[in-house]
Formats: sequence, structure tokens, C-alpha cells
Amino acid sequence: MFRALPGTRHYTVVCSSCGTRCEDDGLMLDCRACREPAFLRTEYHGTHTASATGLFRHAPLLPVVRTFPGVPGPVVYPAERLGRLLGLDRLWVAFNGHWPERGAQLPTCTFKDLEAYTVLGRLPADPPLLVIPSAGNTAAAFAWAATRHRVPCLLVVPAPALERMRFPAPLDPCVRIVALDGAATYSDAIACADLLARMPGHHAEGGARNVGRRDGLGTVMLAAAEAVGRLPQVYVQAVGSGTGAIGAHEAARRIRAAGEPLPRLLMCQNEPFAALYEAWCHGGQPPASRELEPLARELTNRRPPFAVRGGVRDALEESGGQVRCTDNEAALTAMALFEETEGIDIEPGAGVAVAALAEAVRDGQVRPDELVLLNITGGGRARQAQDLPLVPAEPWLRVTWPGGESGPRRVAEQVERQLAGVVTAGAAR
Repeated sequence: MFRALPGTRHYTVVCSSCGTRCEDDGLMLDCRACREPAFLRTEYHGTHTASATGLFRHAPLLPVVRTFPGVPGPVVYPAERLGRLLGLDRLWVAFNGHWPERGAQLPTCTFKDLEAYTVLGRLPADPPLLVIPSAGNTAAAFAWAATRHRVPCLLVVPAPALERMRFPAPLDPCVRIVALDGAATYSDAIACADLLARMPGHHAEGGARNVGRRDGLGTVMLAAAEAVGRLPQVYVQAVGSGTGAIGAHEAARRIRAAGEPLPRLLMCQNEPFAALYEAWCHGGQPPASRELEPLARELTNRRPPFAVRGGVRDALEESGGQVRCTDNEAALTAMALFEETEGIDIEPGAGVAVAALAEAVRDGQVRPDELVLLNITGGGRARQAQDLPLVPAEPWLRVTWPGGESGPRRVAEQVERQLAGVVTAGAAR
């Protein structure tokens, strides 16, 4: 593992609104001088020369002061047969998951592995305990990366997310999972994590506000540009918060040649809960009662960074992009089509992207001759279960979701009592 000395970060963080520039401390999430919600972004010093392999091949364009060995990256390849079936002449796929024949070896089967290792690589030498809410995939990625490199973190997830948290070995005790039983949603997990991050010694990981997340996910675009030899004309991805699509957009801005247009973003959401689609197309919000109904629950986020400066709306407008919405039946059909043509299972979110792309081609929103990059954000989970013996994650604490406005506070109180018990037991020993 490589460690950089303090003050030697090879990038500067810049406010998307006021332009304030400062040295990163590895934890910064917001501009301290700006009066409006705005993302920080990274400006890298020097030129991008890829080295090594996997994720950290692109370390010069990642906000990291340490790298970790053996972390895979995306696999990019031309999907000619799938392209013909969708009506596309030049379809490329960025596959993020487990597919040994293609060389895809992301440990938790989604592109969330890319962001987890980048966030950990950005941290200062003695970081606080990171608090991370998740619908499942992000928690799995952080849990395994933190286990491998012993970085303390507290993960808050709805109980159904545990189905996606199976690993080659038990998690390290430094990784603590709080599972919300009952009718808790991803939005509830976010609300709980907001309170838990205020506890002494804890710190919010930050989600889309964390430049490590966005730049780590942006390596999909870097890998694609390297494989294809140019930027795609259209970039297609299923989104919940839109963090990955923003990251891809920011990466394209950094590496595009003079005069080269930015890829048009096609963000894809899953009915009936589609906050970004509603905000972009209708200026509204999805009904609260529908959050449990989409096939791809990993795409549900009640508070996506739509209007924040440097967020989803800005990326869509700058790229000339669009948001599409598709239903569960179309997503299931698309998942089956991908597995039949490409030979590997994909996640529901990736199925949403395939279905929305097919509909966009039929509607003329994407032309048959355009160079399209389809980000398969997760796949090979069923294949991995066949290839490897996996151990289910054990929650550190299970809490029955109490619901209501007081729900997050009551969950936080139970976590604090559990932590107090751990400290007391440690003192007794």
C-alpha cells in the first residue's frame, strides 16, 4: 500500500459555485466559504499517465494519498450482438461485477467497489469512524474494502439489504452494520446515518458530496476512453442519486480533447419511484408510499443532488442529457436479454439501464449510428455464488424500525446504548 506524506496531495479541491480553492484534508465535503449548496470538484496537477492495472491504474486522476494492491477496475468491451438486438451499430459495455471469462473481478459485484476503495484511499492517516447509509450495494462494497484494510466504519441499511452482503470471509469487527428491520427504506437509513454521524468520533462519508466517490465511479469513463480510443457520444447508466453519472461526466470533462463534445448522459430510473425523473421532467417528487415498489431498490433515493451546483441538473444541461424511466416488467425482460446474449446475469439496476436504452433507441432519442457506452453497474452475483463459498454478513445491531419523525432519533439512541455497552465491556476486560 502506498502512502503519501501530508501536504503532498496531487490535486486541489475547488467549489463549483464560488471557485474557492483549497488543499484537501481527506474528509472535506463542502465549501467553507460558499453560501449555497455546491459540490466540491477536483483539479489534478500534471498529466494523466495510466500505470499499473485495475482501479488504481488511474491513480493520477483519483483523489487518493494511498493505493491498495489488487483492486480490479471496470471491463470495457464491444457488445456487438446485444447492440444489434437493441438497434445500435456501436455499442460498448462497461461491465462492473464478477465475470471471470471477461476478466471482471469486482469483489462485491457492482461498481460501488470503485468508489469504496477511492474513498478509503482519500482518508487521512487517522480517520474518524465513517458513517455510511446504503440500500445494499454501497454497504457491501465498503464493508469488504474496510475489512480487508481495517478501516472502521458504521453502515446503516434496511434489513433486505443484508441479502446482498455475502463475502468470501467474515467481516472484521471494525465494520459495524446496523440493520433496520420492518418497513424501513433507504431514505430512513439516510436519516438515521445523518444523526449517527454527529456522534463524537464519527464522520459522515458524504455520498455524492464526497469527491472520492464521484471520481472513483468516474474511472468507468476513463477505462472506456482508453479501450475505445475516444469518448462515447452517449453514456447510459441507471441512477438513484446520480453520483456515478456525475462522476462519469466530470471524468469526461477532464480528459476530452480540444473541441471534443461531452457524452450525452442518459440517466435511467425505475418506476414507480423515480425522484430524478420527476425533478427533471415534471419539477416534482415521487410519492413517499412507492419507495418499496421498484424492482431496483438500489435506485431509490428521496434526496438526490438534483439542484445543487455541480449536481445532476448541471451535468444534464451541460451534456445535453436526459432522464428516462422504465417499469419493472421491462427491466426483468432486459435482464433476461442480457444474460441470453452476453452469458452473464446482471443486477436489476443494470436491467433498468438496458431497458431504458432500448426504449430510447426505439423513440429516436439515441441514433443507431451513435457510439454508446452502456454502464452495467452490477452483474455476476449469481455466477459468483457458484464460483465462491460466501459468508453472510452478521449485523452488529438489529433495530426494529419505529417509523415516524422520531424514528431516526430512537435508532440513534439504541446505537449509542450499544456503543456504551461495548466500551463498558472493554473496560471490564
